[in-house]
Amino acid sequence: MSTSLFDSRDLACKTPFGAVPCQTQVRFCLRPQPEEPIVRCVLLAHEEFADVWTETELPAIQEGGKHVFFGLYTAPKAGELVWYHFRLTWADGGESCYGKNGHCVWNDVQPWQLTVYDDSLPSPDWFGRGVTYQIFPDRFRRTKIRPVRGLVGERTLHERWDEDVDYLPNAAGEITCSDFFGGDLDGIAEKLDYLASLGVTTLYLNPIFEASTNHRYDTADYRRIDPLLGTEADFRALCEKARTRGIRVMLDGVFNHTGANSVYFNAKGFYPSLGAAQSQDSPYAAWYRFTRFPDQYDAWWGIKNLPAVEESEESYVNYIVRDSDSVVRRWLRCGASAWRLDVADELPDAFIAEIHKVMREERPDSFLLGEVWEDGSNKISYDRRRKYLLGGETDGLMNYPFRNALLAYLRGGDAADFRETMETLREHYPAPAFYNAMNFLSTHDTPRFLTLLGVDESDIPQTRQARAAFLLNARQLRRGTALLKLGALVMFSFPGSPSIYYGDEAGMQGFEDPFNRGAYPWGRENRVLVCYFARLGALRKARPSLQSGEIRFLHAQGAVLAFSRTQDAERSLTVCNAGENPVALTLPWSGCAATDALTGRRFCAADGTLPLTLAPREGLLLIESD
Repeated sequence: MSTSLFDSRDLACKTPFGAVPCQTQVRFCLRPQPEEPIVRCVLLAHEEFADVWTETELPAIQEGGKHVFFGLYTAPKAGELVWYHFRLTWADGGESCYGKNGHCVWNDVQPWQLTVYDDSLPSPDWFGRGVTYQIFPDRFRRTKIRPVRGLVGERTLHERWDEDVDYLPNAAGEITCSDFFGGDLDGIAEKLDYLASLGVTTLYLNPIFEASTNHRYDTADYRRIDPLLGTEADFRALCEKARTRGIRVMLDGVFNHTGANSVYFNAKGFYPSLGAAQSQDSPYAAWYRFTRFPDQYDAWWGIKNLPAVEESEESYVNYIVRDSDSVVRRWLRCGASAWRLDVADELPDAFIAEIHKVMREERPDSFLLGEVWEDGSNKISYDRRRKYLLGGETDGLMNYPFRNALLAYLRGGDAADFRETMETLREHYPAPAFYNAMNFLSTHDTPRFLTLLGVDESDIPQTRQARAAFLLNARQLRRGTALLKLGALVMFSFPGSPSIYYGDEAGMQGFEDPFNRGAYPWGRENRVLVCYFARLGALRKARPSLQSGEIRFLHAQGAVLAFSRTQDAERSLTVCNAGENPVALTLPWSGCAATDALTGRRFCAADGTLPLTLAPREGLLLIESD
């Protein structure tokens, strides 16, 4: 990126930093070098959704004896993506464009992005300030064995909690995901004190509604808790018990598709009512897109068990969102505080906006999270630029860019790449969305972080059978555990909600689904890791700087990463050495001494600097010393 004339992240060149609310006046300043004979500068801005170009003259002024170009640009009245660059006129009469790739001709210019968002409906900040714990409900804890006979699907139940998950296809060659361990809502309620000890403030539950598979993303009935999990009364009780401990509950909304074996589609006739696969006179027929009735229809990624719904169909929108007792409203009234939208990329913007509107009506402090795997500010999905973060849709997104960049750094990458990825997000995302991101190391859709950090790429087994049986050896486990602790340290001290995938704090291992979805190892936890996560949770809860403080990267090179979080007079400094060799560095520090909040070690500062030596794979969280 050329910064000789303009750096979009430098407040001397652009103010305010990053995304701005609608109609904000943005100050631009280009700073030529003395040898660059530029006589005129024009800001060219393209509003993508409105498809409008504007030109703003940046007059030449004198600043500190230097010749600069300065001007004001007023952001649009509605949420927008504005792409901008500069047209320069030279003393010899020639012209050129200037963008992220430097001086170039018009067709080659790479513009900068300015995100403009509507801030008239502020997002609640409770999610991003706190700690999230994600539970795959069937695998967390069970209080009793409930029968599977008579339930939708062809379910089997593991007798022992410590058995391996099923992963082999059935006789027909199908992966059915029909093996259950019987985790239930009462089991989660029993462990609320444990979750509180980790500092958890949001409990994110993967789908809990009736379904034929253990993952329950094939919803059979949006209005009924799966009987293996319990009842609506159990859910209400869980929410109330969680609330008394300062914990809110987030539900998983799977609104892009249903199950084929659902009350709505009813492909196998399990339910007594008329499903869309049985008759075109079904009240649900318009929800689905048949190419040949009844066996050919649109399905999520072609998976026949997951028939896709038409989210613009009025009867479907009414059922899920608008009706006085809609699905979204119903479960908020039962005690939920938030919804996570599964595959948000495949939901129309208008549908997401409807959900956001109804949630604000029903519960003004409710939170809407979207599943998006890339930079959500400029995501293109199905040839359409998305508007998740421009106002009136999601309050935050799952932060896969954070997870991927952190994993790359911890596995031997350059800390500078992590910083660049995160600074790009910070520049592109509205500040409320950046601070409300869901940061995580693992999820139900990714391999366990510990496994990926412990094993070398060349040692990953190539067959599913081998990956199913794989466990880190002693050397790999030591390496993976040390790096996992570094990853957790970065996550808990970074803007956004640190999110623990159940069992990561206990040392659970596993490659891809279903090996990352084992039963929680009660009684066999890695207690050192559990205590470490609990300490991080306590620090997150106690220090406002870690919850909402401004971030500043102080060092990001090679194996070493250092950044500070500052809130008023409080500062927290995170320092990590992900490498295999000791590293010495000096960082700015205004006090006389600093204390590592994780170990109590004290470090002396001198002349405004703090000399440090970090052991291999060591991390520090430095705070002020008395």
